[in-house]
Amino acid sequence: MNGLELRLLNDFQRAFPLCPEPFAEIARHCDIEPAEVIQAYRKLAAEGAVSRIGAVFVPNCIGSSTLAALQVPGDRLSEVARLVSAHPEVNHNYEREHEWNLWFVATAPDSERLAAVLAEIEHECGLPVLSLPLEEDFHIDLGFDLRDGTVPVRGSRAVAGPLVLGAAEAELVAALQPGITITERPYAELGRRAGMTESGAIAQLQRWLEAGVIRRFGVVVRHHELGFGANAMVVFDVPDAMVEQAGRRLAAEREVTLCYRRPRALPRWPYNLFCMIHGRSRETVLAQLAALCERCGLGDFPREVLFSCRRFKQRGARYVTEAAHG
Repeated sequence: MNGLELRLLNDFQRAFPLCPEPFAEIARHCDIEPAEVIQAYRKLAAEGAVSRIGAVFVPNCIGSSTLAALQVPGDRLSEVARLVSAHPEVNHNYEREHEWNLWFVATAPDSERLAAVLAEIEHECGLPVLSLPLEEDFHIDLGFDLRDGTVPVRGSRAVAGPLVLGAAEAELVAALQPGITITERPYAELGRRAGMTESGAIAQLQRWLEAGVIRRFGVVVRHHELGFGANAMVVFDVPDAMVEQAGRRLAAEREVTLCYRRPRALPRWPYNLFCMIHGRSRETVLAQLAALCERCGLGDFPREVLFSCRRFKQRGARYVTEAAHG
């Protein structure tokens, strides 16, 4: 990866220009031609380094989502993973090192549809689903620094109720789900797909950003393709009275890329504090984990480390069904 590509990936994960010609604006920042920016982003997308360019919505602000898991016999894992990934509501689906070995994120327009999807997966797979919806987000995702593998800013947010979308807003969300096109005027194309003008699309995105509905708007990278091949979900069993304080301390660590409170599901699942750590190697991640547990006073709490093994699916969430969109 050359210096320009690193800059395009790293510096525009947030504060991506919301103007008629965003790639020309980026080109001015980089002192190059707009065509070079477009060519570079298209190359990075084709190589898999860029998942999409678009909105990262606050969890459960639009639609309803959950982290879920299955205990799958080893000889059925590929089959069950295909069944799970076939659901359009499933946006992430990973094998992890644990008896609960298949973990997926499902997002639907509302809680009723989400429950139906989980029931369908249970029926198709013949396995019970462990559903662990988000209760509190201790980490405000503002991107991932590719130069040192850390995250720039943190915060916390209690889970709010879902935003009720009007028809035009739902069309825009649906058009935005796969990301903007890498063209000279991507918001004109976005507006066309959503049945609105270019200026109307830009104005609505800006309103959502200012209202905190969109957490960040920009480049969404794929860590594995960029050399961060070790991905661990670390789960802790922390007393309920201490979990908020522990979560805030953990989220303040630069190595932590996500940090959430989720419900226990006793007796099957005793853990209530989750974090993600990405690194270039398994050894690096384990060393970072040991150090941050010591700094945060988490060393005495029960924990497990679930490294990812295989990625079966990764894409942006689908908040609006295809049937509802045009």
